[in-house]
Amino acid sequence: MWQPSRERIEQSRMHKFMLALEQQGLRFDSYAALYNWSVEESPAFWSAIWDEFNVIASQRGSQVLKDPGKMPGAEWFPEARLNFAQNLLRYRDQKTALVFRGELGERQQITYAELYLRTAQMASALQQQGVTAGDRVAGLLPNCIETIVAMLATTSLGAVWSSCSPDFGVQGVVDRFGQIEPKVLITVEGYFYNGKTLDLSDKINAIQKQLPSLQALVVADFTGQPHSIEKSSSWNDFIDSKATEIEFVQRRFNDPLYIMFSSGTTGVPKCIVHGIGGTLLQHLKEHGLHTDLKREDNLFYFTTCGWMMWNWLVSGLALGAQLTLFDGSPFAPKPEALIDLIDEEKITIFGTSAKYLSALEKADVKPRQSHQLHSLKSILTTGSVLPPESFDYVYRDIKEDVCLSSISGGTDIVSCFALGNPILAVYRGQLQCRGLGLKVNIYNDEGEAIREEKGELVCEAPFPCMPIGFWNDSDGSRYHKAYFSRFDNVWAHGDYAEITAQDGVIIYGRSDAVLNPGGVRIGTAEIYRQVEKVEAVLESIAVGQQWQDDERVVLFVRLREGVTLDADLTKTIKQTIRANATPRHVPAVILQVEDIPRTVSGKITEIAVRQVIHGETVKNTDALANPEALDYFRDRNELQQ
Repeated sequence: MWQPSRERIEQSRMHKFMLALEQQGLRFDSYAALYNWSVEESPAFWSAIWDEFNVIASQRGSQVLKDPGKMPGAEWFPEARLNFAQNLLRYRDQKTALVFRGELGERQQITYAELYLRTAQMASALQQQGVTAGDRVAGLLPNCIETIVAMLATTSLGAVWSSCSPDFGVQGVVDRFGQIEPKVLITVEGYFYNGKTLDLSDKINAIQKQLPSLQALVVADFTGQPHSIEKSSSWNDFIDSKATEIEFVQRRFNDPLYIMFSSGTTGVPKCIVHGIGGTLLQHLKEHGLHTDLKREDNLFYFTTCGWMMWNWLVSGLALGAQLTLFDGSPFAPKPEALIDLIDEEKITIFGTSAKYLSALEKADVKPRQSHQLHSLKSILTTGSVLPPESFDYVYRDIKEDVCLSSISGGTDIVSCFALGNPILAVYRGQLQCRGLGLKVNIYNDEGEAIREEKGELVCEAPFPCMPIGFWNDSDGSRYHKAYFSRFDNVWAHGDYAEITAQDGVIIYGRSDAVLNPGGVRIGTAEIYRQVEKVEAVLESIAVGQQWQDDERVVLFVRLREGVTLDADLTKTIKQTIRANATPRHVPAVILQVEDIPRTVSGKITEIAVRQVIHGETVKNTDALANPEALDYFRDRNELQQ
């Protein structure tokens, strides 16, 4: 669907990286050759990444990988000493670092020099509060400048950062932060969403009563509204306005940097701990080589601070790029609100969710006709599978000359297993490539590697951004069970996927949500891409229901306003699926619902729906952004027929 020009290839950092390796006697005639070398000679590759991006460290050490045969257990750069924030604050000039845009039209911007100064002021204040290396600082914050300052200040001290977005419920926050016992909580007095101003006073008061570890509660002014948050300090009163310098605490490569959380729909969320060096190296590689992010670029990703894409976005500072932040509803006050930002801020790399592009198309938004989009060179999507029809939409209705990179990984690795590539073609429905240095394969049920067939996405060798463990999992048993219980010494990611003839990747959905009617495995994404072709359908969710000693596929659809599911529409949906997939994909039952449950990061949750229709209890509804939606699936008579 798209092919980079010779000029674009030669100007890419990926191409220049290959030329630099040639100077060392290595020669690669294709990306595939570079990829194979990166996984077969993994220590040499990651050492080259360190050099390519000039990692700042007080000590590197001679050993790159210790215990390479162990998963988990391998240790990268065991002698290294470095600081994450120091690498993100290497630029301290007058170039714009951050621009914040809110849904009500507000705009703020700061330079790299100002970002360093503001980080120094917060770091000094946290230090005076007793925050030291290894302590936890938590943020319940919108995607704004203060959030990045707070994270950089925390990590400059060698402390550990963890964040949630302010739309989390009280129990959802306590389930997460309660486990990690933060010393300081940084928040705001309220936030804006879909034209509404939401006050956080009651929520914050309830949360702090359930976090006995807190020694300080800091409230940044975001909405300008008065609040009644108890026992708190304002941001301006808390910071040390006299501080001008940062003393970056040097930590080990595998010391903790971030604590992130699983979705928590099947119980209390797992606390996934990511290391300093592994996160930094992986993000430098993904931003610099796979995304082709340069100093002159403007990187945008529509995300909240409760989703790993926020952590990924912020690392763009290490390459000196401008980051554009947005908080609020992506469709307020109009569907093309975020598209406006591309022209207004001259965004070059625009990141969003697959569902956003689908919703734009359903809203009949055609940016190619209404916007300039001269600056735009890449579109990134993740969060769910990007269907082939959305590839058509982008190239038909958004921009012809753009690198559309669907990317896939997750909170588990705070990065991607498969992603974009500025020197490769874009094929309809495919992620462009597997990520350098990650030995990704597809296994069948017997644990054999397969190509051009569907199976379990795995990683066969250690990689730096593997979590360093789960919080409060002293013997590592929960960590091992999550990723290594399926195949010995191999990371099983939980995605149902395929490596294509073009060496790209297709994701078919989560393997724990794979449907199995008559013993045939079907990825839910295969059904969604057909259903969403139907004009009347806004979105859908498919689950397997145990039925007469087998499993049948049940499809729930959310329809356009004023549309009711009748026999004709049901027939249209079934015919569309049958014609474009197989008879096995056709649901046995199709039902209309008013809403579909999703996690706070916006992902639909098949597991929760499957539990409800089988009469099981959803253990943790606080992990859902809209738990009331489960009521539409409960006790449906049609499911007993």
